[in-house]
Amino acid sequence: MPYSKITKAIAKLLVKEGYLADVRDSELEGKKAITVGIRYVRRKPVVSAVEIISKPSLRRHLNTSELSLEQRKKALLLVVSTSLGLMTGRDALKKGVGGELLFKIG
Repeated sequence: MPYSKITKAIAKLLVKEGYLADVRDSELEGKKAITVGIRYVRRKPVVSAVEIISKPSLRRHLNTSELSLEQRKKALLLVVSTSLGLMTGRDALKKGVGGELLFKIG
């Protein structure tokens, strides 16, 4: 995929949480790119259902109480862009910050 700081930060977060196998910087046709390894469990990919929440046309910002409610739903992982950087919903709640809900993996 094309290289950007946010894409690399998301990929590193997903590796840390165990959804991706690895992340590498590479070059494709003279342009910087990111190569990710998909993690499999029993020959099935770990990431199966991703729901994109915030889009350029419609951003969704949550405070800590709204984030807590969203975390209680069936989503396994929420990815939130906060003033402290990119983090999971659980980490954002521990630090007491809200932010823009980018996507959730369920």
